[in-house]
Amino acid sequence: MNQQQWLDWLKASLDDGRLDDSERRELQASLVEEGLSDDDRAFLRNQSFKLAQQAIQEGTESLAVLRWLERVVKVLDNTRSSAIAEVATSWFSPGRDCAGGIIEQLRQVRSKVDICVFTIADDELTKHILAAHERGVQVRVITDNDKLNDTGSDIDYLARKGVAVKIDTTAYHMHHKFAVFDGTRLINGSFNWTRSASRYNQEDITLTDDRRFLTAFEQQFEELWQRFPCHQPS
Repeated sequence: MNQQQWLDWLKASLDDGRLDDSERRELQASLVEEGLSDDDRAFLRNQSFKLAQQAIQEGTESLAVLRWLERVVKVLDNTRSSAIAEVATSWFSPGRDCAGGIIEQLRQVRSKVDICVFTIADDELTKHILAAHERGVQVRVITDNDKLNDTGSDIDYLARKGVAVKIDTTAYHMHHKFAVFDGTRLINGSFNWTRSASRYNQEDITLTDDRRFLTAFEQQFEELWQRFPCHQPS
């Protein structure tokens, strides 16, 4: 639902004079499923107070309105807690657990994925990045120039296939290893997206949907995307 639909739902529940346990569960599940942002939460909180004030001014029994408002605010607060703890998984290498976790997210992604990594040199990861691109997912990759022409690097290949790639051309390294999927899930950790990272290295990645982290990493990606030039494949 959008903000107006949520607001209409709140108005209807206030008009009924109640927000029982069933309605509260229904509202909370809907808000969590929709991925309620902090802005949406603030909007609904403010509108709830306005609706309560208006109802009291129009003669609705004050205690009933305040009880309704208390329950709405509790639901909104609970959606924040639910969103923080919904997804939290970590993987480690050597072994294919880290790569497998990334591949699973690439299979699930539906609208966009932003990838910010030192390099990509794992054919299986490359295959699934390209598969996402070919089914219409917006794929953006930021990577480092020092590894661009290494043997096994798949960056140029992905760019030739139409994936949007930007390169850190500074004297320093773009050493991040994170990806944001559909704006709702973040993978981040030490794991390099290479075969050797899976075979030999002690690495880790963590998957989360915690909005506090997602917002920070989305902002970082956008800042870097604006800063670096597009890669022209050879």
